[in-house]
Amino acid sequence: MKTIRLTAAQAFVRYLAAQSNEEGEPLVPGCWAIFGHGNVAGLGEALQGVGDAFPTWRGHNEQSMAHAAIAYAKAKNRQQAMMVTTSIGPGALNMVTACALAHVNRLPVLLVPGDVFANRVPDPVLQQV
Repeated sequence: MKTIRLTAAQAFVRYLAAQSNEEGEPLVPGCWAIFGHGNVAGLGEALQGVGDAFPTWRGHNEQSMAHAAIAYAKAKNRQQAMMVTTSIGPGALNMVTACALAHVNRLPVLLVPGDVFANRVPDPVLQQV
């Protein structure tokens, strides 16, 4: 077996793309995303790298993307779930309402908010919640 070197984001995206449900359909068939500081350097590059194997659509509002992911899960009878990723800051907080709705209705959704870089000083404060 040949060893391959991947970043954590690349391994995460490859893992999601390889998962399937009992019918053989992709478990997580794609991602809605708003890229910015916190997710573009790692996850954004990994999503771009896999191309059509894990389609990514750009959203305009974090809450609407998360609600669309919930609607997708409901339309697919909970057999598939979409991923939603946002940059760090208030945008990530906008997904909380959708997260509560998904929880109450027992609908699967994968929410991946961005984070600050561990090796970067967080000040001056820029959209930090």
